[in-house]
Amino acid sequence: MIDQAEQLRNIMKNNNGNKNGQDTRIIAVTSGKGGVGKTNLSINLAIAYARLGKKVIVLDADLGLANVNVILGIIPKYNLYHLIRKQKTLGEIIMDTDYGIQIVAGASGFSKIANLSNEEREQFVGELSELSSADIIIIDTSAGVSRNVLSFVAAADDVIIVTTPEPTAITDAYGIIKIIATEVENTELGLKLVVNRVKSVTEGKKVSERVINIAGQFLNLKLDYLGYVYEDTEVQQAVLRQKPFLASNESSKASICMKHLAGRLENMEYREGSGVPVFLKRLFGR
Repeated sequence: MIDQAEQLRNIMKNNNGNKNGQDTRIIAVTSGKGGVGKTNLSINLAIAYARLGKKVIVLDADLGLANVNVILGIIPKYNLYHLIRKQKTLGEIIMDTDYGIQIVAGASGFSKIANLSNEEREQFVGELSELSSADIIIIDTSAGVSRNVLSFVAAADDVIIVTTPEPTAITDAYGIIKIIATEVENTELGLKLVVNRVKSVTEGKKVSERVINIAGQFLNLKLDYLGYVYEDTEVQQAVLRQKPFLASNESSKASICMKHLAGRLENMEYREGSGVPVFLKRLFGR
């Protein structure tokens, strides 16, 4: 039997419609608990990247409670479930938006990506290889720690862990960092921390230093502080309008923070020359 890595190489070799995907940067956004603004950050970071001239695709990898489309005010006809079940192709489920980014809607109610049969996995890998046309792929994982989350985290180039200054959020952020440190074998994984809903620069730095120091001391894990996003009433208003806050008000405090985050990511080194082929190999080839 051909192993999954060889299977992937054959699929990629036969996929002549796009670039090879080795320049695509894959960023997973995750959090230890729900309600910290992870999906909002994923979408607005994607828009900030798009305004830097990048082709960006947001993949909603929350296979239980997918909500990227909800924040964007979009009702998708098809989603990852239809792709996994071979009812639709990626080209049929990927959606353009009014904000210069594309999205792949999540498969609400689908349990475990690890439960795919060999045939379903081969089909899924072949379809996802079409994402090679993107410069940036942002994966919005589900909150908390699950096998699905760890699969996407382990396969990415960069992982952004989102927390807030709340003690429970900080504790849960440390919890997912600990799981990543003990269960993810990708030693080149770039872990980055974003503190959301801060009231001041000082608050963001204090929270980040606390998490980073604990991760370094007890887990021997390097964690970079990517930055913070201010607490901003514009964000709540944008959610109610189902419109990204960066598109609603570019000069709001939160919007300016998002532009800074995208700029910092662009200036940070990462493992070049891996991209979509290696991402898919890590996702399914372990």
